[in-house]
Amino acid sequence: MSEEFEREGGDFRGRGGRRGGGGGGDFGFSGLAPDRGRKKGQRCRFCREKADYVDYKDLQALAKQVNAQGKLFSRKRSGNCAKHQRMVQVAVKRARFMSILGYVG
Repeated sequence: MSEEFEREGGDFRGRGGRRGGGGGGDFGFSGLAPDRGRKKGQRCRFCREKADYVDYKDLQALAKQVNAQGKLFSRKRSGNCAKHQRMVQVAVKRARFMSILGYVG
């Protein structure tokens, strides 16, 4: 085994385990598809508009953030950044309390 260890460069990193993405570093495969994830141009809709806050009275904007059952869309689904997703959450709660937006679809 020591001969094999020395022949391979003396390093066991990159040996494929169950979850490893490294196995066989000669192939240039990182384990992730190159086109996965968000495209460079896509950003949060509130960031694109340079909004400082999310207005609870803006029913059109809030209706796009809520599904037919009245549940908030996730960040992944809505495309919001973390900062604006929290603001949307507060705005939806306020709009529900003021009965601008329903609690249930």
